Amino acid sequence: MRRHYLDNIRWITIICVVVYHVIYMFNGEATAGVIGPFTDVQYQDALQYILYPWMMILLYIVAGMCSRYYLENHSIKEFIKSRTTKLLVPSTIGLFVFGWIQGYFNIQLGIGIENIQVPTLLLYPIMAISGTGVLWFVQLLWLFSMILALIRHFERGKLYEFCKNANILVVLLLVIPVYASSFILNTPIIVVYRFGIYGMTFSLGYFVFAHDEVIERISRWNIPLIILSVVLAVVYLYTHFGDNYAENPTFNSVPAILYAWSACLAIMGSSYKWYNRKTGFSAFMTKRSYGLYVFHYLPLSASAYLLAKYADLPPVLMYLTVLICGFAGGLILYEIMSRIPFIRWAVLGIKKNKS
Repeated sequence: MRRHYLDNIRWITIICVVVYHVIYMFNGEATAGVIGPFTDVQYQDALQYILYPWMMILLYIVAGMCSRYYLENHSIKEFIKSRTTKLLVPSTIGLFVFGWIQGYFNIQLGIGIENIQVPTLLLYPIMAISGTGVLWFVQLLWLFSMILALIRHFERGKLYEFCKNANILVVLLLVIPVYASSFILNTPIIVVYRFGIYGMTFSLGYFVFAHDEVIERISRWNIPLIILSVVLAVVYLYTHFGDNYAENPTFNSVPAILYAWSACLAIMGSSYKWYNRKTGFSAFMTKRSYGLYVFHYLPLSASAYLLAKYADLPPVLMYLTVLICGFAGGLILYEIMSRIPFIRWAVLGIKKNKS
């Protein structure tokens, strides 16, 4: 049974990721590797505070749920092979095939490629590794999938069946282990690698939220959860606006985690209740959401860099142009790359041509 609400959550969240990156490119709080702010105070930066706490957590929950559904009809060996092709290949080999282009612009947005004093032969692997960009999500997802395969080998389903009985109170209280995990295994420099909280939410997706009964119970409370999320978003903005939301202690503060968790529950419950269906547009976006995620940041960052360097546009036009480049460029790159043999395997993990 196809769970259309999960497809819709995924592609809508990825749209939010694109919008977030547009604001991020000109933000005034997390300024490493971006163009930087237009003014000292930018109230439009509040949008990234609203999106950042829950976006990736929600994608990991959905990934955990989908892993459970996949394993219901496939062997562990098939799961490992599928996830390695889909996730590990693009985030390793793909960096040297295509990601180095992203690495070039990442370096230009950072220290500038002219300031890297290394032999020319070393510049290519440096650009390739620097081109990881949004693929950090894919790298962690592959790692969590391999750990899950090991757990699945020994775990006989007792924990999964036990979690089937989780009611709304239990689901709300899961914020406690989520909060605790946010302090575990956070890399000190590249702060997006939050192994603890993302591993925890991936596991909760697999063991708890993969039960349709649990999602149905959450959907009964979707209106209160939406109200709670709005209140907690206001509290979070009031408490932390102006702080670097992507670093400790902001990203694992109590207001941030409470807001992130309530938002994830509200989105899952509301999507299940109101958007558990397939439309022409949702089918279009579902098929291309992964490609949009993989490719959007290159045209987005490249256009931002070139416009900042060679054009003098007002902020509104800068945001709008970069947003269009991110969406259109990401979708066009996907349509092209998914049709080229070897490239589609190396960059997207697609073995055969699309039907």
